[in-house]
Amino acid sequence: MSDGRAAGSVEAVFREERGRLLAALVRQFGDLDLAEEVASDAVTAALERWPVDGVPARPGAWLLTTARRPRVDVLRRDRAYAARLAVLAAEADRAEPPGPAVDDDVPDERLRLFFTCCHPALAPPDRVALTLRCLAGLSTPEVARAFLQPTATAAQRIVRAKKKIRAARIPFRVPQAHELPDRLPGVLGVLYVIFTEGYAASTGDDLVRADLCAEAIRLTRILRRLLPREREAAGLLALMLLIDARRAARTGPDGTPVLLEHQDRALWDPVAIAEGRSLVVEALTGGTPGGYALQAAIAACHVEAADVATTDWPQVVALYDVLARVAPSPLVELNRAVAVAMRDGPAAGLPLLDALEGDRRLRGHHLLPAARADLLRRLDRRAEAAQAYRAALELVGNEPERRYLRRRLAEVSSPTPRPAAGGSSAAPGAG
Repeated sequence: MSDGRAAGSVEAVFREERGRLLAALVRQFGDLDLAEEVASDAVTAALERWPVDGVPARPGAWLLTTARRPRVDVLRRDRAYAARLAVLAAEADRAEPPGPAVDDDVPDERLRLFFTCCHPALAPPDRVALTLRCLAGLSTPEVARAFLQPTATAAQRIVRAKKKIRAARIPFRVPQAHELPDRLPGVLGVLYVIFTEGYAASTGDDLVRADLCAEAIRLTRILRRLLPREREAAGLLALMLLIDARRAARTGPDGTPVLLEHQDRALWDPVAIAEGRSLVVEALTGGTPGGYALQAAIAACHVEAADVATTDWPQVVALYDVLARVAPSPLVELNRAVAVAMRDGPAAGLPLLDALEGDRRLRGHHLLPAARADLLRRLDRRAEAAQAYRAALELVGNEPERRYLRRRLAEVSSPTPRPAAGGSSAAPGAG
């Protein structure tokens, strides 16, 4: 095996196994920094051994066994650090028995790592950065690129999160059953943030970040396997799959967003849609549905219709009505207004959008003026539409969406209206 092929194999295996490996090592050592260092040592050893011996049949188990070997040089380098880790490990052993083993004899401690990275004591941006670093296996520069931040900013967030975990003695454990209702939403929220940034990047030259979408889906699959009875985990995975299934049709040749009504539905992924629809049923069954399950049901209404005209808009509005009670937010109200406009006409939706103008939580977001501009354009109130498009242009951060808004502004500013090739909608799942 050539060095290049070996390095590629190690990278692919490590990306897949890293979360399990790191979680098991954190469980053993009680410290993220040492766990990462030891994990890196194991990969270095793999790079040295695998080109000679070949990739082992159970690479994850090999990495874990190698990583667990005593690191005498580490202990000699910092005896005080080693002593502190010994105390932490002893405390962890007294607090909780070892977890069960899973495939390949490698203990799957990732569920503990999910809840540690997403602990409510950490600031939300720090949770996202730490999750991408520890569970997704992204390097610090990759975390920075994911959200178009300077590498130093991403590094500071990761370091800050680790220090907080250490200083606050945040336990590396799965919450008890009575704690899950308070803790699980934070974990799901982090995964949702990662996916939404990939689905509609807040800044940059691309509308879609396929790498982030794929990583969010992968992590949500893991979480659902670890918590198979949690319907909101199934709901979030369903939502991601149903939205991501339309990715190939969401942009034109120049990367500009394509409105749902103009998308080529033959490009949608039928496998992802089938899985997503099945998960929606699971997420909606067995009690009051959660916010992600309801959003997934709305997304299912879009993919089940032959076109926009035959979409069950009364059902979409009804689902938004329930969502507004279960998980109220101004964005839910905005999307409901768009759905009402599709059901009853733009004149019915416009007052609902106008009622949101004073909501401070929507300030700085381009979605409200963009949605309002679209309804005004459809009512042929072109001067008002142009003003709203200009307001949206001042707030939008994504270059493809900026091109779309400029195109729409040129339409309504033209002496004679001309149809646009495509665009975007405010409603999640509608673009």
